[in-house]
Amino acid sequence: MRAIKPGQVAVFLGLLALILALAIATTALLFGGLPLGDFRGVALVALGVLLVYLYAFLVYRCFLLALPLREGEVAEHSRHELAANVNILFYLLLFNSLIRTHFIPVPLQRLIYLALGARLGANTYSAGALLDPPLTRIGSNTIIGHDAVVFAHVIEGARLELKAVHIGNTVTIGAKAVVMAGVRIGDNAIVSTGAVVTKDTQIAAGEIWGGIPARRIKAAP
Repeated sequence: MRAIKPGQVAVFLGLLALILALAIATTALLFGGLPLGDFRGVALVALGVLLVYLYAFLVYRCFLLALPLREGEVAEHSRHELAANVNILFYLLLFNSLIRTHFIPVPLQRLIYLALGARLGANTYSAGALLDPPLTRIGSNTIIGHDAVVFAHVIEGARLELKAVHIGNTVTIGAKAVVMAGVRIGDNAIVSTGAVVTKDTQIAAGEIWGGIPARRIKAAP
């Protein structure tokens, strides 16, 4: 795995400091004078944590507007690498606790993924983890099963590449399945429980795939 460089860490820490400053200032300004009773300290901390995440979504999306994640191989010491590695730091240090928890209801998880830049059609939900929301595009009426994982990055030694994942309408991704970078899944397809769909796989509409690595087990009717 390629090391994250000090300058990239410094950019993330600067953004994190901005997020914390905004959250603390907003908590003090809006809620500092309220009579919150015996649990005043607990209430203020809870409100502060909520504001940290809300501002984190805002700052993260503004960062991606300035330095969007682009598909393709990520060259060292490039702006593309800066965007990719700051994105990784946001995920590891802030958003991982939201994406990988089982305590947040699935409908609320949908809102979190939308806030992080995923493109999700109507009535599409994930009970698994979308590790690269800005590069995840899913149609309508699709379900990602419990503990399934969808990711859009390739790490091979020091090589880093980003490839968007495209999943169509009315697709079912089974529990604990893995969908790797560059995969395209057509409408009405099914990926069986525990299957591992390797990078750049093309699954046609209506097909059923399963196994490790995943193979077509039933053609479209």
